[in-house]
Amino acid sequence: MKACKPARGIATRAAQAFAALSGWAISGLALAAEWNLRPAGSKVAGDIHDLHEYVMILCTVIFVGVFSFMFYSVYAHRKSKGHNAAQFHENTTVEILWTVIPAIILVIIALPATRVVIAQKDTSNPDLTIKVTGYQWKWGYDYVKGEGEGISFISTLATPREQIENRAPKGENYLLEVDNELVVPVGKKIRVLTTAGDVIHSWWVPAFGAKQDAIPGFIRDLWFRPEATGTFRSQCVELCGKEHGFMPIVVRVVSQEDYSKWVGEKMKLIAAAADDPNKQYALEELRKRGEQVYAKNCVACHQPTGKGAPPAFPPLDGSKVVLGPKEEQIRTELNGVVKNGTPTAMVGFGNQLNDVELAAVITYTRNSWSNKTGEAIQPAEVKALRK
Repeated sequence: MKACKPARGIATRAAQAFAALSGWAISGLALAAEWNLRPAGSKVAGDIHDLHEYVMILCTVIFVGVFSFMFYSVYAHRKSKGHNAAQFHENTTVEILWTVIPAIILVIIALPATRVVIAQKDTSNPDLTIKVTGYQWKWGYDYVKGEGEGISFISTLATPREQIENRAPKGENYLLEVDNELVVPVGKKIRVLTTAGDVIHSWWVPAFGAKQDAIPGFIRDLWFRPEATGTFRSQCVELCGKEHGFMPIVVRVVSQEDYSKWVGEKMKLIAAAADDPNKQYALEELRKRGEQVYAKNCVACHQPTGKGAPPAFPPLDGSKVVLGPKEEQIRTELNGVVKNGTPTAMVGFGNQLNDVELAAVITYTRNSWSNKTGEAIQPAEVKALRK
């Protein structure tokens, strides 16, 4: 029994040492995971992550092999064991080995790295092209080709100054939130053209493996294809002045359906912002704009000739409503027509067209075909009659 006690003590200490080493290893792995690359949001980012792991493992193997051989040589051939240092130089075999082996290692690394770099640079056949312009200190986005073409906005930091100046608690996305996010559809190839309006910036979204400097006077490009919906955040990664840390990048990836809705809403806002309802327009200017609005919204029912398709769609050419008091036609366009408490085929366009568009199309109908009123309906008149 007494002989067993030392054995049990040794076993206990060994178990404690094993537990400590295991805890250290686990904590080390956890720390490595925390400092690892971000989860990939595209195939290119996944390839970059795989290449990173591959090269790190290869470097670890080389490190262990070289230092193990070195430590063994130092230990096994130390002076205390009677070994004498060998004197030699210009060993052809050694020189060939330390030239050929590193060359082979470089080839082993270069082959997969080249494939990834070539894939990163292939910006051909994009579904959507967006121009990104860096400014001190914000980003400008212009949708130049594909669905959403014509959309343009500036994206600036949305973190409140109270948080930046430590007068309020920091938010979850402190310094990584913007007023206007870059919105793209999932599964589509997005080409990004980068440039800058003042100094060098750098547009980078690590989750997509997408990074390119934005240089004044130059257009450079990159691409990514997001594989999952969600919000992806980053920052400018080129030192560009004192507010460098205050120009975040936020990309929101949505479904194709949600993207189309977003595009439609943005287009309406752009159209509304482009029209000034307080401006006085000339008759011909309104008539020309009204012809476009009519072709887009009215021609299916009332026909290009204005003759309509009675009795469901009455003619506008010679119509008593069109040739009558302008207030009555404006109300009809805004609210539609209701007879005996039942809406008719003539629906109201008050929620679909802005004041300038309504004024233009009304002016067009009152001055087209045989209608020659000579009246120009101003947007302010439409605005005054809105409910």
